[in-house]
Amino acid sequence: MTSNDTDNAAWRTPPKTALLMTADGRKLYGYGLGATGMIAAEICFNTAMTGYQEILTDPSYAGQIVTFTFPHIGNIGVNEDDIETSNTGTAIAAAGLIIREKITEPANYRAQAHLQAWLEQRGLIGMSGVDTRAITAFIRDNGMFNAVLAHAPDGNFDEDAMRAALAGFGGLEGADLAAQVSNPETYDWQQGRWQWSTGFDDNTRPLHVVALDYGIKKNILRCLAEAGCRVSVLPADSKAETVLAQNPDGIFLSNGPGDPAATGSYAVGEISKLVDSGKPVFGICLGHQMLARALGASTVKMKQGHHGANHPVKDLTTGKVEITSMNHGFTVDRDSLPDSVEETHISLFDGTNCGIAAKDRPVFSVQYHPESSPGPQDSHYLFDRFVDLMNKTGDA
Repeated sequence: MTSNDTDNAAWRTPPKTALLMTADGRKLYGYGLGATGMIAAEICFNTAMTGYQEILTDPSYAGQIVTFTFPHIGNIGVNEDDIETSNTGTAIAAAGLIIREKITEPANYRAQAHLQAWLEQRGLIGMSGVDTRAITAFIRDNGMFNAVLAHAPDGNFDEDAMRAALAGFGGLEGADLAAQVSNPETYDWQQGRWQWSTGFDDNTRPLHVVALDYGIKKNILRCLAEAGCRVSVLPADSKAETVLAQNPDGIFLSNGPGDPAATGSYAVGEISKLVDSGKPVFGICLGHQMLARALGASTVKMKQGHHGANHPVKDLTTGKVEITSMNHGFTVDRDSLPDSVEETHISLFDGTNCGIAAKDRPVFSVQYHPESSPGPQDSHYLFDRFVDLMNKTGDA
């Protein structure tokens, strides 16, 4: 190497160490992040400007590689308090991540580690250096797609193995992923929401809620506790008899990944029994979709899904508009809602269903994530609404 070569070495483009390969043969090269290896998954995009750690650890993203449209990922580092999955065996829920720029250096007093080190430690593969706007536009026009993401530090990719991995990935339609992310153990929860000056609190809560864990997020549990509930969390495949044997004041159906029809093959019948018990029932996300199926409606796969923290939703019961956080690739078919079910919320982006309530029973659910607090806390009233139902039912 000549001296001139040495002087120019720093300006050379580094070798590409990541490859995204789609089912139709498209290839995108970039720079690998986190762990090495490869993973096949569905590609989606998320428009949130904050909360990348919460997104990556949200069990609802199981089976998906998240393309972040916001360029500054890593700027607050990572910390243990912001992990959303409550299943210690599923510390990372998303299958991978795609970002435009390299990971931003952390600059936040709560940071405990660098995002790159955290990804390596937890075995999550990512890539940077690609046009995330182009990926987002492609999904907008053509829908979410399946792909395999590989990270090879030497830049040598086993494309035959990648194609085989992609061929072996069946996609999310028809997939029961809740069984993979649900905590198999029963446990109790009463930690409330984080407060700026005091952190988390563990006060005694007067109401008892049984939550069915299809991939429950910790902040949902905290919001239930903050509203006055101690929560017993049961696995996804729990029977209605097991739930009712705990004599709860109310029943919560959690968020989770995958196809509600697939998880519903064993869960919807149990949910129907819980609805018939007369106990108040509240569902979020996958719980909303399966509750709708239990009440007689159907669900369908969406083209691009809703993933972000800026989704306007109208509460038809009050006329108010909330800015919400969403993460779903399936939706309740509003035209399939039976006469016994009222539509309570709709998306102001595309008019899809975002909430239902039974007309004759203390049962309701929403499609979005009222616990996520994407800036404002517009939707926390839903937890109070659940508590009011429990109090009224208990007094009856």
